[in-house]
Amino acid sequence: MLWKLSVIIVAGTVLLFWLIHWLMMQTEQHMSFIDETYQQELLDYARQAETLYQRGDMAALNTWLLQVQEQEQTWVALAKSDIQPLAGSFLSKQFKDGFRLGRNIEWKIHLYFKQNPIMDVTFADGNTHFLITLPQRMRPGTYWFQASLLLQIALPMVLMALLSFVIYRHVMSPLRQLERATHQLSDGQFDVHLRDKLGDRQDEIAVIAETFDKMAQRIGNLIQTQRHLTSDLSHELRTPLTRIELALSWAEQSGVNQQPIQRIREDCHQMRDLVEDTLTLAWIENEQPDLQSEELDLSDLIDSIVDNARFEFPEHQLVTELPEHAQLRHSSIRALGHALENIIRNALSHTPKGGQVTICLFKEDAHYQIQIDDQGSGVADKHLEDIFKPFFRIARSSQPLYQGFGVGLSLAKRQVQAVGGVLQATNLNTGGLRMTITLPVASLSLC
Repeated sequence: MLWKLSVIIVAGTVLLFWLIHWLMMQTEQHMSFIDETYQQELLDYARQAETLYQRGDMAALNTWLLQVQEQEQTWVALAKSDIQPLAGSFLSKQFKDGFRLGRNIEWKIHLYFKQNPIMDVTFADGNTHFLITLPQRMRPGTYWFQASLLLQIALPMVLMALLSFVIYRHVMSPLRQLERATHQLSDGQFDVHLRDKLGDRQDEIAVIAETFDKMAQRIGNLIQTQRHLTSDLSHELRTPLTRIELALSWAEQSGVNQQPIQRIREDCHQMRDLVEDTLTLAWIENEQPDLQSEELDLSDLIDSIVDNARFEFPEHQLVTELPEHAQLRHSSIRALGHALENIIRNALSHTPKGGQVTICLFKEDAHYQIQIDDQGSGVADKHLEDIFKPFFRIARSSQPLYQGFGVGLSLAKRQVQAVGGVLQATNLNTGGLRMTITLPVASLSLC
């Protein structure tokens, strides 16, 4: 299609230049002749002068010529054409018949000349000429400048605009359909078929449409396979974990050595948390759900999470600085609560026993900020972004109280982003790590 389009543009441009040139020539030709009414006026002047001349009344003729000259604001005269050939030459009949001292009133007047030409009307004797500089009011081409602008600027603009519009429609129509199909694909509609909507087009855009359909089908198959795999994995992992936990409960009741049983139970709990977090992370990444449909109170949400954390980490201090109320709209209690829980648990797990974790909530401009500070060893600056990658863990010499798998912070970051927020990590000057959650305030109510 592109080479055809190029040929059409080149041919159309050449045709346009030729058309403009032809119209300019035709318009100039049409506008270069004295109007027939003015031609008749010039002939009437000549006939009046010829009548006075034939009467021999030179005084009246002179008065009349001065009157015409003043009336038309131009030069008027009568002249004889007595030409004497020299050196034995002679004047041909063609020359005598066509000889004039000025221009015939039927001749073309060149519009580019600034000075008006001298017009010649020959008397019946063929030797006397009525001469008059063409009056300005009779000059042709009054609107030649406007006409030239119209033909050289306005007409090409209109024609090029029409041509551009046709090309635009021809090109943009399938591109808009491609854009709509892309949006449908991004929204999870994997059964889009763009090629069928383009009709009988056989061009580069049709090839793109066919490639897009294949890509959409391929992506759809991959995502459907991934969904089935995630669903099957969820079932297959939860079932043996449940059986193991049931077996552990039976073993605990049977009086078996409790130390290895307790270790196995802790590992089961961690595996269950890993499975739940991994599946939730996959669900958010693949489905991109709408998690901004609920209204919540941040202070109440943090209070409830802190209560649970104090029970789970009784040897740590949890200090909170919260307003009485902090209403937040367009959010998700489950997603934001899970993210906060993971971040707070991570802070507690990296804080030594007896240490303190501080949680502050305040409003800054049009955003809430939640700062969670721990008293751990911090993170190297080069790893401040890496800790949000799935399954990324930093090797430590000491065994932490809570041994994670590098999924919690990754999931927390995706959950915060899903509710329209931002999660960042920075090292504190006093040691430890600060997690900052920034959430837009849709509606604020602090008491």
